[in-house]
Amino acid sequence: MSLRELLRRPPRPGAPSALWRTLLRPPPVPRRSLFSGSPTHWNQVVSEAEKIVGYPTSFMSLRCLLSDELSNIAMQVRKLVGTRHPLLNTARRLVHDSRNNLQMRGLVVLLISKAAGPSSTAALSLKHDMVSGIYPSQRSLAEITELIHTAFLVHRGIVNLSELNSSDGPLKDMQFGNKIAILSGDFLLANACTGLAQLQNTKVVELVSSALIDLVQGIYCENSTSAEENCITDDIGISTWKEQIFLSHSALLAKSCQAAMELAKHDTEVQDMAFQYGKHMSMSHKINSDLQPFIRGKCGGSIAFNLNSAPVVLHQEFLGREMWIKQIRELQEAILAGKGVTSAIDLCRYHGNKALEALECFPPSEARSALENIVYAVTRFP
Repeated sequence: MSLRELLRRPPRPGAPSALWRTLLRPPPVPRRSLFSGSPTHWNQVVSEAEKIVGYPTSFMSLRCLLSDELSNIAMQVRKLVGTRHPLLNTARRLVHDSRNNLQMRGLVVLLISKAAGPSSTAALSLKHDMVSGIYPSQRSLAEITELIHTAFLVHRGIVNLSELNSSDGPLKDMQFGNKIAILSGDFLLANACTGLAQLQNTKVVELVSSALIDLVQGIYCENSTSAEENCITDDIGISTWKEQIFLSHSALLAKSCQAAMELAKHDTEVQDMAFQYGKHMSMSHKINSDLQPFIRGKCGGSIAFNLNSAPVVLHQEFLGREMWIKQIRELQEAILAGKGVTSAIDLCRYHGNKALEALECFPPSEARSALENIVYAVTRFP
C-alpha cells in the first residue's frame, strides 16, 4: 500500500496516523506520564473532552499531512531511522505519547470556545455556522495553534554540530537530520501563517504573531541559561523563572484562548479570562512536569532534572546564593530534603486555582467541566 493510500484510510479514534506508523518504530520502553495521576485517569479526561468538542484533536492537522510537500519530507525522515538524530525522538513523542504530554493546546482552545459560546453581539448568520457550539474559525485557530507548537518542537530538535561527540554517530547523518528538521518545521509554520491570514482578523493575527515572538524569546533565554548551567553563573529567581516560562510555555496557549474569544466577538473581559486560564493552566502543567523527577525520585534510584526547573529555583532562593554554590554537587539530595519541592507543589496549585477562577465567568457546561478536569489532572500529586 502506498504512503498516500495509508494516509487516506480513516484513523481509528486515539490511533496514531498511518503516516508516522510506517516511518517510526515504537520506542523500546514506554514513556511514563508527565502527570502524577495515573495515565488511565489522564486519558479519560482527554477522551471525555474530545467527545465534547466533536472529534479527536490529535488528528486536527491531518489535512496538512495529506499534502504532497509533507509526504515528500516524510519519505526523507525515513532515512533517519537507525541514526541518533533527535528529530526521530520528537516525532515518536508526538505520536506515542501525545495524550500524556499535553499535545492538547488545540483541544483547550476548542473547549474554551465551546464554554464561552456565542457572544450577545454575534450576528445570527454567524451563529448558524457553529458546529457543536464552536465556530469554524475557532476550529481553524485550534489547528493553527497545534501547528505552531509542533513546528517549534521540531525546530528545537536541531543539533548543534559544533558540540557533537563520536558517540552521536556520523556527521553526515546529523547534517541531513538538521536539514529535514528545518524544512519540516518551516513547512508547518508556513501552513500556520497561511491559515492565520485566512481568518481575516487583524487582532487575532496580532495576538498569534506576538505569541510567536514570545516563543522565540523564551526559548532563546532558556538556551542561554542552559548553556551556563554547568558553571551555575546565572542567579535566576522565581520571578525571572516565571517570566521565562510564560514566554516559552504559556504565551501560545494563553493568547490562542484570547484569540478564540475575539473570533466569537466576546468583550475584553471574557477575552482576559480566557487568557488567564490558558496562562495559569499551562504554568501548572510546566511545574508539574518539573516536579516529576523529584516525586518519582523519592521511590529510590537516580533521577535527572533541569537546574532551571521550578523546585531548583525555589530551593536556591530559600538557601541563598553562597550556600547554593557549596551544595551544587549534592543538589539532588538537598532539594529533596529542602523546601523547593513542596513550594513548587504549592506554586503549581496556586496557578491551578487561578485558572479555575478564570473559568468562573463562563456559564456551567460540559466544556467548562472538561477545562476544570484538565486543571485537576495537572495539579494532582500523591
